[in-house]
Amino acid sequence: MYPKETAGDFHHRLTKDGSEPGQFNIYRSEDYCHAIALPHNRRDFYKISLIIEGEGILSYADKTFHIKNNMIAFFNPMIPYSWEPISANNRGYSCLFTEEFINHNLKTDSLSTSPLFKVSGNHVLQPDEKSVIFLNGIFEQMNTEIQSSYINKYDLIRSYLQIIMHEALKIEPSENHYKAGSSSARISELFFKLLERQFPIPSPQHTIRLKNANEFASQMAIHTNHLNRALREITGKTTTEHITERIIKEARALLLHSNWAINEIGYCLGFEHASNFNIFFKKQTAQSPNQFRKQLVVIS
Repeated sequence: MYPKETAGDFHHRLTKDGSEPGQFNIYRSEDYCHAIALPHNRRDFYKISLIIEGEGILSYADKTFHIKNNMIAFFNPMIPYSWEPISANNRGYSCLFTEEFINHNLKTDSLSTSPLFKVSGNHVLQPDEKSVIFLNGIFEQMNTEIQSSYINKYDLIRSYLQIIMHEALKIEPSENHYKAGSSSARISELFFKLLERQFPIPSPQHTIRLKNANEFASQMAIHTNHLNRALREITGKTTTEHITERIIKEARALLLHSNWAINEIGYCLGFEHASNFNIFFKKQTAQSPNQFRKQLVVIS
């Protein structure tokens, strides 16, 4: 697995002009004379790609798609994907945007609830000619707007993104993909990918995004009971047991290898109050975080 690609990495790979990306960027495929392969990797940005002309193989989560003309695809920071171009030239658009670009309304009303950006949702869609013309027009509007001096252009672009998402929800998901393994195995694999991608925590300013079974199931677009059944079938443990074990593992590592305050460690791991973290840690280990850290100091 390659290191996580940033919006800056993607921008520089594509443009090679020394410019720096913003919180929102849009690219016309025909402006770049070469088809670019993307390694199987996780990115730190959201992306929507409209392919009007072009052919390639897209691997995303547990599916592989043969893309050929008239496709729209949605990507999010939670799961990796790869792209292997087959045709040398493409026509269409790609826009990418970072977490900083997402305002409250877009996040709560669209991104968090849409199956287009969930792990097990419908990410690759095949619009008809009428939808392609409409979507292409919206991308063209965004491309024009990003270059304008209009003071509220980013709010307008967010509205365009919501229009694209609503149009996409009208489209039937592509059936041109292949799956391997049982349903429970695929669900378990995706769960563990989501769980592990939250660790290690790089600084006290970072917090885990998914903290309980309901949040994982929601991100995967399945019911919590479905997720629990799948994990029990494959591993013999519940979702909560796996989450607890991983959080305790990270807590021990941070207590051992960092000088962060205990309340900072608790907050990073999803506990707003240090007392709740202390109770959780002691219940799992029979020691408080402070006792665990002091014991390590004495032993060393």
